Order: sequence, then C-alpha cells, then structure tokens
Amino acid sequence: SCVLRNMDSEVLELNECFLQVLMGSPGLFGGHVSQPQPPQLQQQQRNLSLHEYMSIGLLKEAGISVPEGMVASSSEEAYAVAKQIGSKDLVVKAQVLAGGRGKGTFEGGLKGGVRIVYSPEEARDISSQMIGRKLYTKQTGEAGRICNQVFICERRYPRREYYFAITMERSYQGPVLIGSSQGGVNIEDVAAENPDAIVKEPIDIAEGIKMEQAVKVAKEMGFPSALVNEAAENMVKLYNLFIKYDASMLEINPMVEDSSGVVMCMDAKINFDSNAEYRQKKVFEMQDWTQEDPRDRQAAKADLNYIGLDGTIGCLVNGAGLAMATMDIIKLHGGTPANFLDVGGGATAHQVTEAFKLITSDRKVQAILVNIFGGIMRCDVIAQGIIMAVRDLDLKIPIVVRLQGTRVDDAKALIAASPLKILACDDLDEAAKMVVKLSEIVSLAKEAQVDITFQLPI
Repeated sequence: SCVLRNMDSEVLELNECFLQVLMGSPGLFGGHVSQPQPPQLQQQQRNLSLHEYMSIGLLKEAGISVPEGMVASSSEEAYAVAKQIGSKDLVVKAQVLAGGRGKGTFEGGLKGGVRIVYSPEEARDISSQMIGRKLYTKQTGEAGRICNQVFICERRYPRREYYFAITMERSYQGPVLIGSSQGGVNIEDVAAENPDAIVKEPIDIAEGIKMEQAVKVAKEMGFPSALVNEAAENMVKLYNLFIKYDASMLEINPMVEDSSGVVMCMDAKINFDSNAEYRQKKVFEMQDWTQEDPRDRQAAKADLNYIGLDGTIGCLVNGAGLAMATMDIIKLHGGTPANFLDVGGGATAHQVTEAFKLITSDRKVQAILVNIFGGIMRCDVIAQGIIMAVRDLDLKIPIVVRLQGTRVDDAKALIAASPLKILACDDLDEAAKMVVKLSEIVSLAKEAQVDITFQLPI
C-alpha cells in the first residue's frame, strides 16, 4: 500500500532514493520505467526501519560476518563497552534513523555522527556529545532527530569495498539481488552516472536462491576468485534473512574484503513490510518511536492510516484510493492537503474522534474535509464520531462533510439535529471548493490577527 506524500514533509532515506532510481531507470531493471509522479509528490511505503545495531544483531544471529560491537545508552556505558571490546581502534556511530550521519552536526556543535576513536576515554568523550542530543543531516532537515544510543564497534581495514542489497521489484514479480564493485560511497551517484556498474539477479521467490546465482553475482561484483564462494555464502544467508523476516529492503554498504582476507558486512540497513507485523512481533517490538513523528505512534495505537503533510486542509476519508482522490481534488481547486488519513472500512466513533485529534494536532490546519463513501462503513457511525469529536475537542475551525452510501440519510439527520457548526455537502467537487475557500478565509483572518466565527446558512 502506498500514498502520495509531499516531499517537503519528510526527506527519504538515501538508500530508498537509490532503490527508486534503480527501479525507475531504463536499462537497470530491464527497461522498467516507473510512472511519473506529480510535482513535489512521492510514493510513500510504510516500512519499519530498525537502528543499525539491531540490524547488525539480526545478521550476526544468521551467521553472517559482522564487526564486533555493542550499543551504549550513556557515556559511561560507552566507556565500559569500549573496554570490553578490547580494541583501541574503534568507531562510534550515532543511532539515528537517518542517512548522511557521517556529515551531520549535533546540537552543541560536534561534527559527524560516525567518529573514529582510539581509546575508551575518547569513546566516552565523543559519546557524551552525541547521546541525548539531536543530529541534523540533509535527511532530517531542521527538525533533526534525537540520538539516544551509540553503537561502538571495532574498526576494520577493508582492502576492497562493495555494495550489496536485496529488494522487492515489481517488474521481476519478486526479490532481486543488487550488487556493485563500488561500495562505501553514495551508490545513488553510481546508479545515475554508471548504470553498467550495477549487477542485478532476480530470484524466483517460490524456488528460493540458488548458490550458483549468488556465485554469479559475487563474480560480477569483482570479488577475488578465492573469496567468491565466501561472498556467495554470505549473500545466501542474507537472502534467507530477508525472506524469514518479511523484509522489503536489505542494504549492506559496504560489504568488504578486509585486511585479513575475510568477507564482512560492515553496515546494515533493513526495512520490514509493516503488513507482516502480526507474524514478525520480535522485529516490530524493536521499533524506536523516539525516531518517529509522535502523530504516527498515536495513529498506530488507534489503528489509523495517517501521514502528515505540509498543507492547511485536514482530510478524513475511508479508503486509500478515495483519500488520494480527495487530496487531488483539493489540489485541483488550489488548496493543499495537510494529511493523508484513512479510517478504514470498520472505523468506530472512537476512532473518528482520534482521527480528529490527529488532524487538529497540526496547527497549520485551517479547515477539515470529511469525505466518506459508506460501503462497509456506515455513514451514521461516522456522523456520530464527527459530532462527538467536534463537541469534545471544542473545534473552532470549519468542517465540511460529504457523506454518501450506507445509512447516509440517518447520518444527515444526526448532523442536522446537532447544534454544532458542521457544513454538509453532497457533491465532492462543491465540498472541495467550499473547504478551500474556508481555509483561505481562516488563513487571511489569522494573518490579520482577527477572530472569525462561522454561522450555518438558514
């Protein structure tokens, strides 16, 4: 499932952008070209993302070669961890769910979220400047993201660096292995400048990966002949992990041949399909909500599909397709949607109230459009939820409601009998025009610092 998302509201992970480049570039995936998106809009997939140390832990459990390392939640713990590892050549990595950590800046001025240190004392000092502070990167934007933990691992010296990833690809109707001899760099640039440097090997999801396929990829990536089988064995283990945990993307950058001649995964980034949460409880219990928008957690608790955007018109709709159409018609009439919010087909009055709380927690929202097509969902239940929310939350902004379908007459009667100022409209086009105009009026009033009240027409 995916929805349209305003690019200004959240900068995507670099690896996700790279995979989009791969999937949308002719010559990379057999000429498959993705459909063009409207300006400043991007398809958004809801995938769980884990911290690096968690992903490394999953790799280690699967018998894949990774550097020795441990996580720390305080500077003193970092000191103890560094001593326990026993090496004076260490790397301290900020555990923040954003790409570009190495070039980021912390509150307080520390440069770089990935730092090489040479003693437990230095690990403690650097950690104290990371833990509890926000890291700002190109991907986090001005909001930054809090660093609550650091991953301290031994420093390894690679002879060669490679790129390896596994993702689901529609044109192959299943998973595909992606490799490159150019690892440890921005692989997006490699894909754009030299597509021939990218190796691709589709896997039959029913048959599973074959050793000869992994060997073929390892050879094409440029592994020395003495290490091809070892690299291929790691790839097979990575693929099995990918399938076992319902991953949607697994990225190793870099996979290396280190100075001792061992193939090792130096870094790991794994995204998991959120639709598999019911059978991947172990993985989903690892989710770090401090790295997420608080509204996302509130939406998850209420079992709502919500994504915040940058507009001024709140949307409450049932069904992802109808929600996107509602956002489109708002844009058509010159407005900007403030969110995607799908209450689903079985929403309760309580969930509708929670949905209004989510919408109105965004101070940019100047008006709300409710667009419900009652099939499985009963319109009168939605109406009860709207009335309850407007009353309990003491909403002052205008609300336009368009209801069609099951028990719509009962719903209209409930709204008409309510003393609350809820504007009903049968036609979606007219409803969109109305909510855009009302949003503009509220915006102008706020700019002029005047209060306005709305009265329903007689």
